[in-house]
Amino acid sequence: MYFNRCFLLFNGCLLLNLSAKDFSARPIKSGKYKTNESMGDIQIKKSPKVYDVVIVGSGAGGGMAGYVLANAGVKVLMLEAGPYFDPAKHSSQFKFPYESPRRGASTKARSFGDFDAAFGGWELDGEPYTKKDGTQFDWFRSRMLGGRTNHWGRISLRFGPQDFQPNDGVSERWPITYDEVKPYYDKVDRLIGIYGTAEGLENEPDGIFLPPPKPRLPELFIMKGAAKAGVKVIPGRGSVLTEALPGNKDRGACFFCNQCNRSCKVYADFSASSCLVIPALKTGNLELISNAMVREVITDKNGVATGVSYVNKEDMQEYQVSGKTIVLGASACESARIMLNSKSAAFPNGLANSSNLVGKYLQDSTGASQGGMLPQLMDRKRYNEDGAGSVHIYGPWMEDNKKLDFPRGYHIEFGGGMSMPGYGFGGGVSKLNGTLPGRDGKMKEGGGYGAALKDDYRRFYGTTFGMAGRGVGMARIDNYCEIDPRVVDKFGIPVLRFHYKWNNDEINQAKHMQETFTRIIHEMGAIPTSQPHGPEDNWGLEAPGKIIHEVGTVRMGNDQKKSVLNKWCQAHECKNLFVVDGAPTVQQSDKNATWTILALSMRTAEYILEQRKQQNI
Repeated sequence: MYFNRCFLLFNGCLLLNLSAKDFSARPIKSGKYKTNESMGDIQIKKSPKVYDVVIVGSGAGGGMAGYVLANAGVKVLMLEAGPYFDPAKHSSQFKFPYESPRRGASTKARSFGDFDAAFGGWELDGEPYTKKDGTQFDWFRSRMLGGRTNHWGRISLRFGPQDFQPNDGVSERWPITYDEVKPYYDKVDRLIGIYGTAEGLENEPDGIFLPPPKPRLPELFIMKGAAKAGVKVIPGRGSVLTEALPGNKDRGACFFCNQCNRSCKVYADFSASSCLVIPALKTGNLELISNAMVREVITDKNGVATGVSYVNKEDMQEYQVSGKTIVLGASACESARIMLNSKSAAFPNGLANSSNLVGKYLQDSTGASQGGMLPQLMDRKRYNEDGAGSVHIYGPWMEDNKKLDFPRGYHIEFGGGMSMPGYGFGGGVSKLNGTLPGRDGKMKEGGGYGAALKDDYRRFYGTTFGMAGRGVGMARIDNYCEIDPRVVDKFGIPVLRFHYKWNNDEINQAKHMQETFTRIIHEMGAIPTSQPHGPEDNWGLEAPGKIIHEVGTVRMGNDQKKSVLNKWCQAHECKNLFVVDGAPTVQQSDKNATWTILALSMRTAEYILEQRKQQNI
């Protein structure tokens, strides 16, 4: 274990009062380490209990591992960096925007709106991260039980056969195939529930579906316009219970309030908190410690993981817990950070990192978008079309890359309709109302105030729509996160430093997105409302990290020199260490990674059970 408590405060960040050379790992000398006794300003409290498994993180990966292991009778301890969160008790699902002093607008702590379920954002007080060589990566963290699964869009897609075993000559292949993962996708579908339709698309595998929600009125126009533009659109696929889930009495069916991002009080949508961790706690086999900020994994002289060290955020004291097996599911970047900070005599370069690949091949999805309004729907009839909080319609990638100037592809997420009015609703009616005649048939200047502007809001309500592309960010060794040798967070834990750049593959992909969106909007007979994009802004390509789909920092593979984990998400060099979040990803797909994280975590947990029976771990 390594410590340094000599810090300088600068610009709100804690800086180590050491040179990079001085920061080289220096263990506390044998004989000076004392448990539960003060050592100057260092005090470490060590629990005498040894758990079968210690899991770090309670999101999709950690939550699923905890669920499977606890239900199998394994004694599990779960460490979560944030507070306990139960959607049934803590969700703001039923609050109206007028109950917010900002009418629902976002804040630093709630980046997606005042009532959004995610505690956190791209900036956390006292928890900085840095960037290298002028590059950009924005890291979204949600410190709470269930993590980011409490607020995500619930778009639930399987990676396809060509995602695991691509033939494009550019993407690296996984050490596993779709057929190996399919049984676990099926189990996840049955356990959690997902809506959709069987389409028989080769690289968009069908699942075990509940009925999907119907398209909203603007989405019917999107479907017609997309068909004219040659873009395939199918019913969405989302982890929301549009019907009761067979065999599950703890979760209610969706009542279509369109507030999944706030998390659901009846557990109708998937959150790791409500669907995995809370049920696992009921088994009596899982213990949970909240507000536990993990510093490192502890190993013995033989390189075997023996436990985890964490800072209790409530008393700011350091604790150690012991486990026979350690599972990291803290998120792709956080798990890499823990491994890189876990230096020892056995692993001087970080835990299981002799390949020097921990933190490398970081990937985020590409993202670009456009919006518009349908003049045909002015003064439309009022009715409830809130629907589910996930997509009702979805555009899978169907194009032939041989004809394009970028590899892989993207899918399109569509939305529109009369959602609950809140801060910024309507897409900026004050900018739209000068584009069409008023009730008197005459053109007028945009903007306005008072009764006339209120009337325009009513006229334009429900006419707007949006479409967003989410595509493949290619896995590259020069996109990575590493430990910043000079900066620590408020807990004294060294922070991550990011180096990430898009290249022409992603930029050309964003250009193709914009051209596709423009074509669809034209065929809809709609009016574009987005600012035009071009090469000067990379065609509206969002900055790396903004889509919050980061994966790939602790990749799996068959070759120990080219990967950190084997195909079971088990560390090559530390057999009782497993990683179950997005980090094992070799090459991401255009599909959102959550369903694959869940399937692979379940697969890994079952492998752990098998290895325990064989006394291999």
